[in-house]
Amino acid sequence: MTNKTLQLSLLPLRGLLVFPSMVIHLDVGREKSIQALEKAMMEDQTIFLAAQKKVSLDDPSPENIFRVGTVAKVKQMLKLPNGTHRVLVEGLYRAEIIQFVEEKDQFLVEIEEMIEEHGDKNEEEALMRSLLNQFEQYIKVSKKINQETLATVSDIDQASNLADIITSHLSLKLKEKQELLEISNVKKRIQRLIKLISNEKKVLDLEKKIGMRVKNSMEKTQKEYYLREQLKAIQKELGDREGKSGEVDQIREKIEQSDMPERILEVALKELDRYEKVPQSSAESSVIRNYLEWLSNLPWTNETQDTIEIERAHKILDEDHYGLEKVKERVLEYLAVQKLTNSIKGPILCIVGPPGVGKTSLAKSVARAINRNFVRVSLGGVRDEAEIRGHRRTYIGAMPGRIIQGMKKAKSVNPVFLLDEIDKMSNDFRGDPSSAMLEVLDPEQNSNFSDHFIEETYDLSNVLFIATANYVNNIPGPLLDRMELISIAGYTEVEKLHIAKEHLLPKQLKENGLKKGNLQLRDEALLMLIRTYTREAGVRSLERQLARLCRKAAKIIISEDKKKIIVTTKNIEELLGKAVYRYGQMEQEDQIGTATGLAYTAAGGDILSIEVSHYPGKGKLTLTGKLGDVMKESAQAAFSYIRSRATELNIDPNFHETFDIHIHVPEGATPKDGPSAGITMATALVSALTGRAVKKEVGMTGEITLRGRVLPIGGLKEKSLSAHRAGITTIIIPEENAKDIDDIPKSVRDDLTFIKVNHLDQVLDHALVGEANESK
Repeated sequence: MTNKTLQLSLLPLRGLLVFPSMVIHLDVGREKSIQALEKAMMEDQTIFLAAQKKVSLDDPSPENIFRVGTVAKVKQMLKLPNGTHRVLVEGLYRAEIIQFVEEKDQFLVEIEEMIEEHGDKNEEEALMRSLLNQFEQYIKVSKKINQETLATVSDIDQASNLADIITSHLSLKLKEKQELLEISNVKKRIQRLIKLISNEKKVLDLEKKIGMRVKNSMEKTQKEYYLREQLKAIQKELGDREGKSGEVDQIREKIEQSDMPERILEVALKELDRYEKVPQSSAESSVIRNYLEWLSNLPWTNETQDTIEIERAHKILDEDHYGLEKVKERVLEYLAVQKLTNSIKGPILCIVGPPGVGKTSLAKSVARAINRNFVRVSLGGVRDEAEIRGHRRTYIGAMPGRIIQGMKKAKSVNPVFLLDEIDKMSNDFRGDPSSAMLEVLDPEQNSNFSDHFIEETYDLSNVLFIATANYVNNIPGPLLDRMELISIAGYTEVEKLHIAKEHLLPKQLKENGLKKGNLQLRDEALLMLIRTYTREAGVRSLERQLARLCRKAAKIIISEDKKKIIVTTKNIEELLGKAVYRYGQMEQEDQIGTATGLAYTAAGGDILSIEVSHYPGKGKLTLTGKLGDVMKESAQAAFSYIRSRATELNIDPNFHETFDIHIHVPEGATPKDGPSAGITMATALVSALTGRAVKKEVGMTGEITLRGRVLPIGGLKEKSLSAHRAGITTIIIPEENAKDIDDIPKSVRDDLTFIKVNHLDQVLDHALVGEANESK
């Protein structure tokens, strides 16, 4: 007798199996499966059911489908509103796939019926009784199958059907059920099923034992809790002395293991004796305990070993930051000196620069370069002296100051300690925290730093303090005197280009789930982004714009199924919108009464446009634009000088009697002050009064005296960088600032022309269009 073969549509099943004689509902939603089902309904309602090897696959290949399955009859089909089909099927017989005939729109397979092999009837009868007995015991332990199921199963008289029905009711793994489905020999199938039920029963028995053990453990815990509460009550009646003994021993052990200096150890043990005598209900008890915990947790002698390798340190600093040569040079000098002397007091460095230039991250790199622990304390908004020195222990909730808290976090006596935003500290009725910082930042005093909470002196001389600030003028003089200043003016376009390519873009690609090949940013597009979408000294806005680009790219990749986005100068506006800044000349043409000054602010260098207009009046001078006292005085000085030199400047000597003058600095909501706008105001005044336009490509900085002398200014590097960012090509500077030109990066110097002057007449000759005698 040959086995029957035929072609049927295949319906792959996920996570379940259908056995012969089994009736079950299936929900069908996949396109291939629906087509297979519809084909079966159009023919003789017969379909082949086989399980997937991996449940997670939505579109399984033939290799991922088990070869043995069940031929079933579709009894009923119902289409649900959500597009899925619910079908009722009845398993008929086992079959095996010989080959896949079609795979594209649906699975069409050629199958061969599996003939069941029967043995001795008496032996099968004995196996059936044994199987029923095992199943009955399993039901008693499991409690997931009701007794009615057992009664139904007991009525089955065919060994093959009995095995299949019982298998369908068991909580077996898919692999084990598939194994039973593939066994054509009835005797072997029942024997295998008996073994599986026996194993399942053992697991259920073990689960029951574990459950009982957990229950008993919970009862024991509740009992112990009750006894402990009773013990606490007894100890309270006895004055709590006995109850503290174990805790005191633990604290004493911790104190002895902390390697405190001898003098601190004496204080700690003395306080511990007090703690032992004070009742636990007393408020002083918790204060003493807190104090002892702080003393034992502070690092007193634990020191990390510095890695004094100049080349390695240089490499790490270069990896983390592009440029910043002066700061790197200072750190390498510190390492070199320490290697030669083997003993050096930690210097106090103060990195001053605008936001976003990498001051905070630089401190982390320094710690990594010299293999020290790193700790950061933010001082922005600190108004209370106790934030630095701590509270006295007489106060409720007293705590050490931020310095001692930072040392506890550092877990070593020689960390790199970052004092972030040191220029943002202020004072009020609670004291002056900047004065409290004087002892911390004085190399001659900080070896005996005194915190109000700890009371005993603590050695900070091995700490490498690094402070950061945006504006050096906001740091109190005595505090500034104790620090070594390192200035970071900002980055040039070339530096920003390298930073974006080497640091910012790879970081943003990773954070936004993109790979290097997904987004390609051309150099000319990146340069356009730097010039027209950002105007800053640092790179914080640049990083935000790169993050925007990455998010846009991620959206396009997901929604439009693209693998690679190339950003060029042509499509950057589509991704980021219209340009925010105009790169090139500040003005499209030479303007009368408008001069461009260069300013130095906490955010780096900036451009300051000063406008002057005059109209009939009685010599009134109006100043607007939220100017500070210094700028107002510069305007008065410029006005007085022009009055004194009116004839030489080809201006009506009586202009102050016939005209009112209005000097305005745009962006009125922003406060402006500083001693470097004198020549800019004077130039704008002369331009307005003579009708001679100011050259659009010229920027200037310098203070003016009543005699017309041009005084030196500070922050030339920052101002030059801001002028370069704005597209200015010529800068007029005081002659005494010529020495500062070397500090400006070469790439910026090459693009700028510096005109050195010492008198206002020279400024006017270079800044105004035409000759004095040509006007009016």
